[in-house]
Amino acid sequence: MTSLVIFLQAGGAGGGGTMQLVLLGGMILIFWLFMIRPQAKKAKAAKEFQANLQKGERVVTIAGIHGKINKVNEDGTIDLETSPGSYIKIEKSAISIEWTNNVNKNNAATPAK
Repeated sequence: MTSLVIFLQAGGAGGGGTMQLVLLGGMILIFWLFMIRPQAKKAKAAKEFQANLQKGERVVTIAGIHGKINKVNEDGTIDLETSPGSYIKIEKSAISIEWTNNVNKNNAATPAK
């Protein structure tokens, strides 16, 4: 322990600044790897998903509204059928996830604990 203290005190002449820059660069790299990069990947995937929406897909909005896409409009909106004969017009960016029968089957197959 005392040799570490002596080494740190002796390095203050010229090498201390370089070591601090290396540590700062490492911290920035770690922050980018674990925080920024995954968030950018998720945003890119969501944008791609929203651009490829088609009529007939079952989706869930950000607000939690479940429905079936009835029409994809040219102005970036979607006509969503929430119940038979009931339609709402929402933005494409408000779609959160696709809700297909496969997802429902997987959730029903998992036993509750």
